[in-house]
Amino acid sequence: MKDESNIISKESKSSFYYAFSLLPSHKRDAMNTIYAFCRKTDDIVDEGEEAEEIKYERLRKWKIEFEKALKGNSEYHLLNKLNHVIRHFNIPIEPFFELISGMEMDLQRKRYFSFDDLVQYCYKVASTVGLMCIEIFGYKDKSAKDYAVNLGIAMQLTNILRDVGKDIEKGRIYIPQKDLIKFNYSEEELIQKLYNDRFRKLMAFESERAHQYFLKAEESINYEDKPSLFPARAMQHIYLKLLKKIQAANFDVFNKQIKVSTIEKAAISFGVWAKYSLVY
Repeated sequence: MKDESNIISKESKSSFYYAFSLLPSHKRDAMNTIYAFCRKTDDIVDEGEEAEEIKYERLRKWKIEFEKALKGNSEYHLLNKLNHVIRHFNIPIEPFFELISGMEMDLQRKRYFSFDDLVQYCYKVASTVGLMCIEIFGYKDKSAKDYAVNLGIAMQLTNILRDVGKDIEKGRIYIPQKDLIKFNYSEEELIQKLYNDRFRKLMAFESERAHQYFLKAEESINYEDKPSLFPARAMQHIYLKLLKKIQAANFDVFNKQIKVSTIEKAAISFGVWAKYSLVY
C-alpha cells in the first residue's frame, strides 16, 4: 500500500518537495510526513465550501486526533506516523499546536491592523514549520532556530504578496490596515483589484519587509550548519527568487501569474545541495 504522506508530498509539486528530495531516505520520509500534516491542516481551512463553523469543528477534531496520536492511538495513520517522526527526531510538539492555532486564526480573523499582528500570524503558520523541519535536518548551533523563524516569516510574507488577489476572493486581507492607510489605498480598491501607482508603492513597501526577513535569516544561520540545513537553504533561494519575480513584474499580481517554475525549483534545489555536498 502506498504511503499517504509520500503521495501528498509528490502530488503537491511544491517547493518543499524539491527542496527535500535530495535528503537521505529516512529524513525524506520524515519530511514527507511533516509536509502531509501541514497540508492536511491547511486544507481543512482553505478547501471546500463548508461554513466556517463546520471547518472550525473539523479543525478541532483534527487537533484532538493529533493529541490522541501523541499517545499512539489516533484513527488516522498519518498522525500516528507523525508521532513516530516526532519521537524519533525529538521534535518539540509546541510548533504543531501553534500551527493549528494559526489555521484557527484564518477562520476567526480576516484583517490585520498592524504589521506586528501579521508577524504573529506568519510565525504560527510558517515559522513553526521551519522549527519542526530543522530537527530533522539537524544543526549544531541554536541560532538555527532564529534562522527557521526569520525564514518562515520571509516566506509567508512572500506568499501573501503573491496571493493578494486570491486571498481577497476568500474574504481575507493580510496586508496590514495601517499600511493601506499609509499609502492611501483603500480596502475597497483592493477588493476591486485596482492596480495603480499607490498599490505598487504599497507592495514595494511590503516586499522590502519580506526582503529584510530574508536578510535576518541569512544573518542568523551559523556557517557550520549550512550543509545540514541545505533543504532550508534551497527553500530560501526559491522564495527569494519568487519575491524578485514579483518585484520584476512591478507587483502586478492581479493580472499576472507569478511563480518559480518546476525546472527552476529543481535546479535551485540541486544547485544548493551540490554546493554544500562538494564544498563542505
